[in-house]
Amino acid sequence: MDSRVDERRTLRLPMVHRHLGDKRFAYTLPRALALQILVPGNASALVQHVHGGLWAHKNRAVSEMVYIAYSNRDLRTVMRTAHTHVKGVDSRGHRYHSLNPELFFFQHATYVDTLITSIETFHRPLSFDDKSELYRECRLWYTKYDISDRAQPATYGDFVDYFDDYCATRLETTPDTALLVDETLHPTTWLPRKVPPSAIRAMLHPRAAELLEIDVRPADRAALRLFAARTRTAIAATPARYRLMPAARHDPDV
Repeated sequence: MDSRVDERRTLRLPMVHRHLGDKRFAYTLPRALALQILVPGNASALVQHVHGGLWAHKNRAVSEMVYIAYSNRDLRTVMRTAHTHVKGVDSRGHRYHSLNPELFFFQHATYVDTLITSIETFHRPLSFDDKSELYRECRLWYTKYDISDRAQPATYGDFVDYFDDYCATRLETTPDTALLVDETLHPTTWLPRKVPPSAIRAMLHPRAAELLEIDVRPADRAALRLFAARTRTAIAATPARYRLMPAARHDPDV
């Protein structure tokens, strides 16, 4: 296919389909994971239920998430079935279940935040209207999980308030966080392993950097700018379809 036709087809897609399955979203995932390991129930779930490596798990989980987002099939039972057994007692002695709507939605919210960060890091700045449209699309994506949406804000502005408040008041370090932080910031497998550790530090959410006691230096931000520039150059020579993770390539309209 002519590359210009390929590009035009891509630009007609909803924003979430243009960017969620993009490999550059995967490069940005340490930002999401660094927030997730600061939620006690989620950190305990990762320690107690993940075997074979944190990023190997994220490869499987995010690929499934992307597949669901891009598919026109009814896959509403998939996420619930995959998480039914993920429950236990966290490091504070509190019971958790990964299908708890508040716990599940915040994990989803970290991916929404990371998707926005990915676009602004590797593609272009987004206006408030752009973010509002993307958030509306992310709300439709969330309906495919068949999980209660009682924790999901109605608008992007509400989402920003929710996310800021959650990060300010409900994140904390736990013994499980300590077990996960090194692997979170130094991926050894899947696409995030291509990102320099200094660039990973620069893309962290400020609250995660604060709680993990990571001093993000100007050199880290420079490293991220350089990695982003090199990535844009490499991606420009790649057909649009192959800029996507394999899980996003199954839809014939993509």
